[in-house]
Amino acid sequence: MDNTKSGKCPFHHGANTEASTDVMNWWPKALNLDILHQHDTKTNPNGEKFNYAEEFKKLDLEALKADLKKLMTESQEWWPADHGSYSGMFARTAWHLAGTYRKADGRGGANTGNQRFAPLNSWPDNVNTDKGRRLLWPIKKKYGNKISWGDLIVLAGNMAYEVAGLKTFGFGGGREDIWHPEKDIYWGSEKQWLAPTGSEGTRYSGERDLENPLAAVMMGLIYVNPEGVDGKPDPLKTAQDIRVTFSRMAMSDEETVALTAGGHTVGKAHGNGKAEVLGGVPEAAEIQHQGLGWFNPDGSGNKDKTMASGIEGAWTTDPTKWDNGFFDLLLNYDWALTKSPAGAWQYEPTNMPEEKKPVDAFNPNVRRNPMMTDADMALKMDPEFRKISERFYNDFNYFSETFARAWFKLTHRDLGPKSRYLGADVPKEDLIWQDPIPAVNYTLSDAETDDIKSKILNSGLSRTELINTAWDSARTYRGSDFRGGANGARIRLEPMKNWEGNEPKRLQKVLDKLIEIQKGLSKKVSIADLIVLGGSAAIEQAAKDGGVSVKVPFASGRGDATLEQTDVDSFSDLEPLHDGYRNYQQKNYAVSSEELLLDRTQLMGLTAPEMVVLVGGMRVLGTNFGGSKHGVFTDREGALTNDFFVNLTDMKYEWKPVSENLFNIVDRKTGTTKYTATRVDLVFGSNSILRSYSEVYAQDDNKEKFVKDFVKAWVKVMNADRYDLKK
Repeated sequence: MDNTKSGKCPFHHGANTEASTDVMNWWPKALNLDILHQHDTKTNPNGEKFNYAEEFKKLDLEALKADLKKLMTESQEWWPADHGSYSGMFARTAWHLAGTYRKADGRGGANTGNQRFAPLNSWPDNVNTDKGRRLLWPIKKKYGNKISWGDLIVLAGNMAYEVAGLKTFGFGGGREDIWHPEKDIYWGSEKQWLAPTGSEGTRYSGERDLENPLAAVMMGLIYVNPEGVDGKPDPLKTAQDIRVTFSRMAMSDEETVALTAGGHTVGKAHGNGKAEVLGGVPEAAEIQHQGLGWFNPDGSGNKDKTMASGIEGAWTTDPTKWDNGFFDLLLNYDWALTKSPAGAWQYEPTNMPEEKKPVDAFNPNVRRNPMMTDADMALKMDPEFRKISERFYNDFNYFSETFARAWFKLTHRDLGPKSRYLGADVPKEDLIWQDPIPAVNYTLSDAETDDIKSKILNSGLSRTELINTAWDSARTYRGSDFRGGANGARIRLEPMKNWEGNEPKRLQKVLDKLIEIQKGLSKKVSIADLIVLGGSAAIEQAAKDGGVSVKVPFASGRGDATLEQTDVDSFSDLEPLHDGYRNYQQKNYAVSSEELLLDRTQLMGLTAPEMVVLVGGMRVLGTNFGGSKHGVFTDREGALTNDFFVNLTDMKYEWKPVSENLFNIVDRKTGTTKYTATRVDLVFGSNSILRSYSEVYAQDDNKEKFVKDFVKAWVKVMNADRYDLKK
């Protein structure tokens, strides 16, 4: 079908209706502020009052599970099930949704049901997961708002393994769907699927150092090529790629082997055809093929003509059963390189008896050779992986338990603390990667709160010390995977207390004083609450000094986590290597300072106006890292005023660069340097969108509005991880 515009009547419509004609293309220095405002209520068909947690409570979870189990063996004519079971299909669909998670920034994962949209639905690695979603549609239609796509896909993966014979570890709901692709996630520089090392846009440099941040490349779930590094089989090289990939998904070596083997215990790979005959990628195909993967015009296009990875065959003797068959075949037989019908490198056994071979997926009278990929062979050839594989082979129960727990972690890693989980199948056990926080058993009256505030303000600690400690405690929050935040007061513990950005000496001084105050209270108020309360009390005083009387709302109830409740290794990913709000940057990075600020802002769940008002307020409060004066555009440092915006927008000043990230703010008449500034400071006056917000706060009639907006944004940051307040 020719869909070109040649020979057709012209129609001069006035709207930019194609993404390729983005109005921002001509503005090369533009910041992508859209990432702060994605998933607006305007895109959500459920409306502003929709509460998913309340809808989920109405769900008959057992009935849904029964329907899903029934679906596993109900083969559909339009997409017949391999070996009469969809277990492999739904295990893969859930895996590929959850497996995009990356611990470095918490982005990706199963949380949002984002697999429905580009780019994920168009990655070659995800081909035919769209069939999984179409197969699930009758069930989604039936249960409607009571189950999100994110929850349904993960639950279907669980049921796939249950039907195969595995006892899964549990299930927690709570993944709210989005309604358009995520704009904040950088998937890598790659323009070509599995681009060879050294090519343009490759994800590698040096000795296969992977681009960071990345757990998934632009065009694929994980960067392990099943045919081997750069398409050249070498299990030991592939082993390294596997190890790094799974580490970025927060998995240990043991979890890595369990997930790889468990993923290949059910289902089969598809490569019985020629890749060159396939149609366009899902979103580039003709309208009749969109959303249905790569159209294969050869024969039926399904059953024995199914094309996906190009690899062809099952890994185990019985691909519908949860057993130890993967390790049995991998470890007990010899494997030789061969090519699939699609021309992909894979391994086939050389000495396997006929009864060990799986039957054909659609003809039970024919047996086929099983296969292994280079990634599978890595579990045999890499010394550490081999030890783990042998242990699993010799202890099937241990393998099953390890896989079940790793699968649960894979599918729930980005769901946040257990308090956010919904449903009767949530495991009672607290897992360290869920960042557990002990509950508190006290409440504070207004009088008690005011008394504590007075004690903190009269303790000898400066307002800046209190504000910075509260901010540093809360700024670790990531809305991507709901980790970090002020609750738990992990800023007291390793590794947070020693992070450079937290100014350890100042931090310890504040903590020591707060502990002293805590001992004198009639109730054992948590240090977490005292940290936040101290910052809030200091802001009230700063606002008063600026001429505005304001009360900063405070909600007690934070607990103090212990070191035993803290996964020290994974918490290192939350370290603020940059924080534009405190004008802090550990090093000079390839990414500009203002882009780094945007990244942090998006992770903290703040909007552009909130970012603007917080930065402006933090500067005049004198909260800069190390006490630097960059961006402190005021003669009243310590008072909460709109002076930052007033002086930023005043044309009597000229900005003169001193270095890449330092500017003098010079009086045009006298030539005298009045202030100094960083790029982060000045972007609020240079970027036309951000300047429009700055001008609002610089107005004479908005001095009070500025303070109130600052307080509102401050409280949002302090309470970002208070999920108990949001139910």
